[in-house]
Amino acid sequence: MAKLKLYYDLMSQPSRAVYIFLKVNNIPFEAIQIAIRNGEHRKPTYTKITLFQQVPVIDDDGFILTESVAILQYICMKYKLAEHWYPLATPETHARVQEYLNWQHANIRFHGTMLFRILFRLPQETKQPVNKAEAEDCRERNKAVVRHLDQYFLKDKNFLCGREISIADLLAVCELMQLHVVDEVNIVHQNDRVREWFSRVKDRLGSAFDAGHKIVYKVHDLYKSTLKSEIARL
Repeated sequence: MAKLKLYYDLMSQPSRAVYIFLKVNNIPFEAIQIAIRNGEHRKPTYTKITLFQQVPVIDDDGFILTESVAILQYICMKYKLAEHWYPLATPETHARVQEYLNWQHANIRFHGTMLFRILFRLPQETKQPVNKAEAEDCRERNKAVVRHLDQYFLKDKNFLCGREISIADLLAVCELMQLHVVDEVNIVHQNDRVREWFSRVKDRLGSAFDAGHKIVYKVHDLYKSTLKSEIARL
């Protein structure tokens, strides 16, 4: 059987989630980096793999699959992974995971990505200063997301959807780490329950978490030491 291929970019939150998931479950795969910053996702060779020109994508012996949620679900079922990752046996727990997977797109993913874009991408692309009003509004929206994680999803549970870690937790921490790039992770740390949950998930993922975020750490250090002050001078 051919080895699973993963096309990914570690600056992409969903890519990091799939990369970490494969590693933490000891699934052999061929890692093929697609540098979005260099436009590699638009090259004809990659467009032949996916017309969407996005990451992540897997190629499982000729079966091409896009979209991180679908990929994670497929991997859980294909490799018969532990039930807690994507619970099917208990309708209520399954529904909670599905609830988060549907909620995330317009909430944790959208607002985290927007703050990253406002503070990091736009100033570099336009050579214009950060719109402080937009940045502050986006911070408040991210704080609301963290409150929802606390008050709706977590409540008194160890993980978002129950007693055990699931793909919902994995996707969520990868989204929140985008705030780390622009030195805004204090939005997470200010909430005790979410901060403790974040640490719990990170511990469960072990060394795979750091392996998946090695680029995030480097870009954060660059942003904090150099880029942040350069952007402030625009």
